[in-house]
Amino acid sequence: MLIVDSQIHLWTGDQAPPHHWRAPYRAEQALRDMDEAGVARAVVCPAIWDVDANAYSVQAAQAHPDRFAVLGWFDLDRPADPAFVEQFVGQAGMLGLRFVLFHPAQLEALASGGLDWIWGAAHDLALPVGFIAPPQVFGDVARIARRYPRMRLLLDHIGIAHWEKAPDVLARLDEILALANEPNIAVKASATPCVATDAYPFESIHPILKRTFDAFGPQRTFWGTDYTRLTCSWSEGVRLFTEALPWLKGEDLDWVMGRGVCEWIGWR
Repeated sequence: MLIVDSQIHLWTGDQAPPHHWRAPYRAEQALRDMDEAGVARAVVCPAIWDVDANAYSVQAAQAHPDRFAVLGWFDLDRPADPAFVEQFVGQAGMLGLRFVLFHPAQLEALASGGLDWIWGAAHDLALPVGFIAPPQVFGDVARIARRYPRMRLLLDHIGIAHWEKAPDVLARLDEILALANEPNIAVKASATPCVATDAYPFESIHPILKRTFDAFGPQRTFWGTDYTRLTCSWSEGVRLFTEALPWLKGEDLDWVMGRGVCEWIGWR
């Protein structure tokens, strides 16, 4: 079984937010940690707090193309330029885009169509685009997904914010899972141990994982960790899915643990 983490961050500066490790996390350390946990590949989402993270992550993917692939980001307030998107993702090792959408100006641009030049370019290029955003804009996300069906969206962390815990998530899970109605939206089941209110095997989040799997299915549910804020070992993050969920097995497990995300982002 190919085990692929759908989201990690690499960075070299010291500006990480409190919910991540403060020290830099470089490719060499990630490779050692992946080998120890039995993780074959990782999708790198360059850290948004490090302006050099895109370049560093691309260099890591170029040096280790069988281990890393990148979903990169750029400033959303740059002038509209669809040609820039094609140039940006044309870097070797970069397979798509990923954005954090929480600032009020970003949410307004999302709702008003101010970012449509990006989604249009992603549609034309059939790109994967990862994102995390608050639930109040999920209606806009669904509308955008329908308008640009060749763009393949990936929702980070089942749409869960880093400060939320399992009871909070269960109370609003239906609004998250409604995105499964759009066939070009997938979900990363990443950082889920951080949501748990108990220790491994994190039974408090099993209902969240089962309902997510039932909504999105094995081919649109991607295991991941967001390792540098994980509240357990990388190995426990793996075993949560491979050993602790009795309903996840066989071909479904293969899809969730790596095959699905590789096909979604075009990582051959």
